[in-house]
Amino acid sequence: MDDASGPAGSATALAEIADTVRSCTRCPLSAGRSHAVPGEGNDMSDVLLVGEGPGAREDRTGRPFVGPAGELLSELLAAIGWTRADVFITNVVKCRPPANRDPEPEEKAACAPYLDAQERALQPAVVVTLGRHSLQRYLPGARIGGAHGQLRRSFTGQHVFPMYHPAAALHQASLRETLFRDIRGLPAALLDARRALAEERPASVQAQEAVDREQSPDPAADEAEQMTLFQEH
Repeated sequence: MDDASGPAGSATALAEIADTVRSCTRCPLSAGRSHAVPGEGNDMSDVLLVGEGPGAREDRTGRPFVGPAGELLSELLAAIGWTRADVFITNVVKCRPPANRDPEPEEKAACAPYLDAQERALQPAVVVTLGRHSLQRYLPGARIGGAHGQLRRSFTGQHVFPMYHPAAALHQASLRETLFRDIRGLPAALLDARRALAEERPASVQAQEAVDREQSPDPAADEAEQMTLFQEH
C-alpha cells in the first residue's frame, strides 16, 4: 500500500488497498465474513465518511452503507445536494462483527493500517465520523453528545466533523432531526477546513498560487472551485 499522488495515483492506491482488504486475514473477523467491505466512492473527493463496521447487507454485497442506515445516509447527503458519488465512504473495520456487535479493540487495530492508507490516498479536507467508534479513532475521549455537528481538529491535524451513526436514528427517532441539522452544517465546515489548510500551505506554494490568480483573475471560477467536493492531489 504505497503512497500515491495525483488523481490517477489515488485511484490506483485505493484499488490496491481494496484488493488487500478483500484477502485480509489479520483478525478473526475474516473467518466469518461473506465479503470484506473496503469502501467506495469518489477518489478525488475532499470528504471521507467513516462508519463503524459492515452490517449483514454490507457483508453480502461487499459495499458500505447499503442497508437501512445506508438509505438514511443517502437522504442526509441529498439534503445538502450531495450524493454517494460525491464522497468516499468506508468503515473503521472492514469485516462484519458477529451479530453486528461493537468492534473489539484488536479488530480496530488490525484494520487501522487500511484506513490510514485510504486517508493518505484521499488526503481529505474533512473526515466525517459516523458513530462513536469512528469518533474515538480521531478524537480519543470525545463524547459524541457534545462533539456532534462541530468541526474539530484531531491530534494529528485532521479536520473532523462528528455525527451520530445513521443507524442510531433508526432506533431513536429523535436523532433523525439531529442528523439532518448537523449535516446541513457540513458544507460550511468543509469550506472552513479548506481555508485553514490553505493558510497552512508553505509560503512558496501560496506565492505561486497568488501569481496564478493574478495571471488568470476569475472570481466566478474561484467560487466554483471553492464549492466543489473534489480536489487535485
